[in-house]
Amino acid sequence: MIAGFFVILFLAVVAVGVLLVLKAKKDKTTKIVGIAVACVGVLALITVPASIRTIQTGEIAVVKHLGEATKVRTAGTYFDFWITEKYEIYDAKVQNLEIKTMSYSKDAQTMDVVMIVQYQIDQTKAIEIARQYGSVSIIENRLASIAVEKTKSTLSSYSAMTIIETRSSVSPEVENVIKMAVDEEYCVNIVAVVLTNIDFSSAFEQTVEDKMIAEQEKLKAEYEKQTAIVNAEKELEVAKLAAQAKIEQAKADAQSQIEIANAEAKAIKIKAIEVARALGFTIDEKVVTDEDGAESIEYTINFDGKSADEIKLITDYLQYIEYLAKWDGKLPNVVTGDSSSVIIPTTPGGSN
Repeated sequence: MIAGFFVILFLAVVAVGVLLVLKAKKDKTTKIVGIAVACVGVLALITVPASIRTIQTGEIAVVKHLGEATKVRTAGTYFDFWITEKYEIYDAKVQNLEIKTMSYSKDAQTMDVVMIVQYQIDQTKAIEIARQYGSVSIIENRLASIAVEKTKSTLSSYSAMTIIETRSSVSPEVENVIKMAVDEEYCVNIVAVVLTNIDFSSAFEQTVEDKMIAEQEKLKAEYEKQTAIVNAEKELEVAKLAAQAKIEQAKADAQSQIEIANAEAKAIKIKAIEVARALGFTIDEKVVTDEDGAESIEYTINFDGKSADEIKLITDYLQYIEYLAKWDGKLPNVVTGDSSSVIIPTTPGGSN
């Protein structure tokens, strides 16, 4: 607007000079004055508007006098003769520099990395930027080289899985390393560094997905096993209570006690085998014949490779079977060893 005002003003001065020349006719003095006014107006029109410079908010200008950077202009309007004073204008706002590169993890997995480096020029060093670099684009190229080098160095110290699991903490570490590397020589301040994306190869990402699925399945299997143990323990307690109730009802008849106890023992034997199979125990079966010719199935439960909880559960079943079979009012000792046998009759009246 200021330059426009001066343009109009000096055009008016030129017009006045021309009018004086046209009206002077034979008056040489007036003619000379008119020519002088017109020339001054033309000269001012050429020099003054072009020498009025406006620097916008968020910009900074380095003034070069005959090519030599001499002073700095911040936001405002200035008069600097356009022939001798040239302006080099820099954007002083925060800039986003997007960088894409490829890197390797500690375990040699490739990854495509995208990052944003936010920086802002140091306005107190604007003249140094003009003298040392000539343009901000040269500084950007140097920043990009440092960012790539430090990012690759940092990521190569972590395994691929660690990067995936702790990406939120890796990004600040990369930022800190880059900030330390960009010193005062670069005439800029690093505002922030953000790893916006890290992509691994399709094969590796599939491997990670398969591993996560396997871990979930493992947790599910463990949960189901623990649930099976708890449920089996509850069932054993229920069986114990039911057997005791029936025995109490038949206390008046000793033979009835024995028959009921034997029947309950046989039922719990079958339940023990079912529980053992459900928990993954190895069960060996063999048909045996007693002295009276009665056949029974002998089940051998193998305890190898099983947890203490699983062994204890089956042991509790076997203890109670022995208790019911003997019915001497005392519980037997804990079953020990690598395996235990349970014989279940296959015909009525067979031995137990």
